[in-house]
Amino acid sequence: MAEKPGYVYFMSNRKRGTIYIGVTSDLIGRVYQHRHGVVEGFTKKYKLECLVFYEIYDSIVEAIAAEKKLKNLHRVKKIAIIEKMNPGWADLYDEIVK
Repeated sequence: MAEKPGYVYFMSNRKRGTIYIGVTSDLIGRVYQHRHGVVEGFTKKYKLECLVFYEIYDSIVEAIAAEKKLKNLHRVKKIAIIEKMNPGWADLYDEIVK
């Protein structure tokens, strides 16, 4: 049986605003939770409701390893990663639910 893919994603509240980096095996469901404040915590507190970056990995194990590396980057590098894929910091949620 093939392993489920894993996703690393960045949530934000505005262009160059607060950034949250997460990992999940269900990107649509997890982003929905962030957008609707379902789970208490950092993303709800800072209203991080926009999906501004995501990457797909073959497994959740690979995604977790990537998330750890990304979380250790300086903020400037995190912004550069977002802006390479998404220069206008558009909310990518509609892209993933199509």
